[in-house]
Amino acid sequence: MKFLCLDIPAPGATLEKYQPHLQDEARHAWQLYKGGVVRDIYFRQDRPGVAIIAECESAEVALKTLREFPLAKAGLLDWDVIPLGPFLNWESLFAPGNA
Repeated sequence: MKFLCLDIPAPGATLEKYQPHLQDEARHAWQLYKGGVVRDIYFRQDRPGVAIIAECESAEVALKTLREFPLAKAGLLDWDVIPLGPFLNWESLFAPGNA
């Protein structure tokens, strides 16, 4: 199953507090990418942070996996995990009278 995963900075988290963990954070992301969990990762444009498209068997597994990131383990962020499913409304394009 695919998930949209949005980081949630902890209150008081700052770039200065993140800095010592950023190299390990990138290495961890790379390992999850190579392992097929992280399918896409993007920098957010509305604020500092990331959005990840992950693939896991459940939301619980996704959240547990994401909480292994160094910044999460350091208590500097958590995650919002949103399940995604296929967009099924394409069929309306082919309904009688719409073709």
